[in-house]
Amino acid sequence: MRKLIKVLFVASLLMACKSTPTRQSPSYQSLIGQMTLDEKLEMIHCRTSFTNGAVPRLNIPALIMSDGPYGVRVEHGEDYVRINAYDDQATYLPKCITLGATWNKDLGLKYGEVLGAEANERGKDVILGPGVNIIRTPLNGRNFEYLSEDPFLTKKMGVGYIKGVQSQGVAACVKHLVANNQETWRNSVDVELSERPLREIYLPAFKEAVQQGNVLTLMGAYNKLRGEFCSHHDYLLNQILKDEWGFKGLVVSDWGAVHNTKEALENGLDLEMGTELYMKKYDYDKVYLADPAKAMIESGQVDEAVVDDKVERILYVMDKIHMLNNNEQRPAGSRNTTEHQLVAKKVAEEGIVLLKNEGLLPIKNAPKKIAVIGRNANQKTSMGGGSSQVNALYEVTALEGIKNIFGEESEITYCQGYDVNKAQKRDEQKMQEAINAAKAADLVIYVGGWIQNWDLKDFAWRDNAFDSEAVDKPNMKLPFHQEELIMGILKANPQTVVVMMGGGPVEMNHWLPQTKALIQAWYPGMEGGNALAEIIAGKVNPSGKLPMTFPKKLADAPAHHLAHFPGKEEVVKYTEGIFVGYRFFDTFNVAPAFCFGHGLSYTTFEVDQLKIKQEEHQITASVQVTNTGEMAGKEVVQLYVSKQQPALERAEQELKGFEKIALEAGASKTLEITIPLQELKYFDEKANQWVLEPGTYEFRLGTSSRDIHQSAIINLNKNSDVIF
Repeated sequence: MRKLIKVLFVASLLMACKSTPTRQSPSYQSLIGQMTLDEKLEMIHCRTSFTNGAVPRLNIPALIMSDGPYGVRVEHGEDYVRINAYDDQATYLPKCITLGATWNKDLGLKYGEVLGAEANERGKDVILGPGVNIIRTPLNGRNFEYLSEDPFLTKKMGVGYIKGVQSQGVAACVKHLVANNQETWRNSVDVELSERPLREIYLPAFKEAVQQGNVLTLMGAYNKLRGEFCSHHDYLLNQILKDEWGFKGLVVSDWGAVHNTKEALENGLDLEMGTELYMKKYDYDKVYLADPAKAMIESGQVDEAVVDDKVERILYVMDKIHMLNNNEQRPAGSRNTTEHQLVAKKVAEEGIVLLKNEGLLPIKNAPKKIAVIGRNANQKTSMGGGSSQVNALYEVTALEGIKNIFGEESEITYCQGYDVNKAQKRDEQKMQEAINAAKAADLVIYVGGWIQNWDLKDFAWRDNAFDSEAVDKPNMKLPFHQEELIMGILKANPQTVVVMMGGGPVEMNHWLPQTKALIQAWYPGMEGGNALAEIIAGKVNPSGKLPMTFPKKLADAPAHHLAHFPGKEEVVKYTEGIFVGYRFFDTFNVAPAFCFGHGLSYTTFEVDQLKIKQEEHQITASVQVTNTGEMAGKEVVQLYVSKQQPALERAEQELKGFEKIALEAGASKTLEITIPLQELKYFDEKANQWVLEPGTYEFRLGTSSRDIHQSAIINLNKNSDVIF
């Protein structure tokens, strides 16, 4: 009780600090000259788990942050025990990999608008998202938080998210800069990465966030890059982010990611955050940018001007989101509205991917008996996966969604089929019950895949969680003997729809050939069960596309085929270079289980009449898209570019444009995709600059990276790059 009273007191104090004074406050630049060193330092380090320090004397409030990439997170006290009495229920959006699978930039914007509105209603100032780290390996435990293996798709979807959040007067925080691509040794691993893949693969989404999304805050990564911790990395934060890209906002550390006071002061970090996990007894005066920073400044080792710059950046963000009484007010916000729930459902509908269908789907006539099998069919996921837990107002599981659609006409039975336990012991009774239920049914819907468990008491999520912060998967094999279960079910009843939940692929070689229908459902949010069931029933036409390649086996993934994952002695070498994801599979002719951009529909589309026009600063492709089937649907038109006879090794093709289009049955529409010539450049490590190579470029138009419908050739002359 005493802890709860303390937490509520801190919360009330923070809200008091945020109250609007009656007089006009001075401009944020003039505030710095009025502040003491102690007051400046108070602003650049954590004062509670999710706030920095306020300066009440000058009416400067604390920034209140929410680790909510897919929903405004639950409220925690100082010891990270959830405050159960707090009203923190929120809209649980599908996790970000599902958003990436929509390939719908408009939905990215709407997704962000929901987060911003709910953050406002909850009194939050910063949403700690989106995560735009590249999916380098299928084993990364946080892949579900990211958008794609491809930098172009990632940056386009990420910008929509950012603009949506910030349209509500809340700051977005793009994270984690950079190469935070594994959770193994995440606090210490040193990434050895050459300049070309850094620039071409891992930085573009961050650059786009800054220069096109105008993101207000950015979070550094836990890991090292080339021997230096990313949260205070001079090259990344000062030279590239602030000088080269012109970032005006603030850089915040990941929680507990700071390791050195002088580097934190001088190498680009603006705000140090952390929790009791790293700082015992909540002594926030002892963190690196508190008392140790004061000692360095007072001794003359570091100029106070570096602190002034950090404070100015924090005030700049506060001014932009109307925290400094600048006579503008943020929207009041809203939470758990019907509109927000519809956005959650829409993202699920367009993000769920139909991977395989041999005529089984859609199920238009309800079967007499349906057997729903699998632990994930009845598993809620909003509180799983790590720090970004969402206390969902409600969550419709797959089982509930199936009952909602088929329950009035079909007899529905449910069997768990497998047990979740640390020992990975097979439950013979549960397995046999499931196989018997499959035999007796007219239709089987199996819902399995990865699972997210999280035990806050002792952080025991590592025991049996596979999509989670701070843990990577050991392999791509289905846990808890699911492979044997699926094979038994398919043998008992071929009329089986297999649904995989999770943030990425699993090995399917032993059961995929016998499977008539396969759906990748990711983690589809609070309306996910309804969206999934409506797709199965044909009430919604699936339109999701894979934002990552699904390899047949782990050894085929480039981080494992061309490099060593997770590295040795806390050092990982990205020897695959630029050949990440489909760039590797396409260049080296490795067949995937399912390729990048793949996703089926219940209708058919014809993509033809490709025309390419070269203009001064861009290339425009026009194409006619026709729905040649009998059902309205959506298609993602994807434009890939291949440089013919390149001067140095390049990927076989790269995604450089995409658009999602909705068409009624029989309808046609001409679509234009514009590619700035800047997108055709590669990074020359010797010259340390971007280069547009003259010569022949092939533009390939398709509906996945391996389903190319048409192509065209453009020749760029030697003087093309003088226009930049």
